[in-house]
Amino acid sequence: MKTISSVVEHYIKKKPFLQSALAQGIINLTSLSRIIKPDIQEELGKDIRNGAIVMALKRLSDDLEFRATHKIIKVLKNIGEITVRSSLTDFTFLVSDTILENQTKLLDEVNKNKEVFYTSSRGVNELNIVVSNSLDNTVEKLLKDEKCTQKAENLSSITVKLPAENVSVPGIYYFIFQRLAWEGIILYEVISTTNEFTILVNDDQVDIAFKTIKDLKSL
Repeated sequence: MKTISSVVEHYIKKKPFLQSALAQGIINLTSLSRIIKPDIQEELGKDIRNGAIVMALKRLSDDLEFRATHKIIKVLKNIGEITVRSSLTDFTFLVSDTILENQTKLLDEVNKNKEVFYTSSRGVNELNIVVSNSLDNTVEKLLKDEKCTQKAENLSSITVKLPAENVSVPGIYYFIFQRLAWEGIILYEVISTTNEFTILVNDDQVDIAFKTIKDLKSL
């Protein structure tokens, strides 16, 4: 038998932004109840009072099992080193039969200077190469026969070292990217390994992006 509490919980859990905001206590429950009331009534097949929905929302927000946000915050408090690099360029190339061979030539040049920044990621149809501005001409020379679909300049990278527990707690990346989205940060690139991730942002947004991530440690 469906109850108001079970229907409300099911509704909220299907909407991650609502779930996160409710767990953080930043939503007016009375206002939220009025908004979701038509959907809850349709699911139950009967009229219900706003107060009943408010009570269901209150119990939900107080439920420690529901508030998985606390597990996420515990992990984020242990964020490790945060590294920022500026003056970067992001190239996007279409994948071809020769692109790996040409990329190998680029790696030979990168290895000659350990101070430069280099990272790359490959999808099904395209490959991204991010380098220090000083390597722009080298990339364009060695990959001149490849199809470059986009070149974004004046970018900065923020690399974050995560604690090992990040792979066992769901929602870590969602929580971080949600906070960046709230600040209006545009992500040009997201590159991750098991315990690290790197984001690329405009040079003029790197300060607020860095502060947003750093502030996660003090939640």
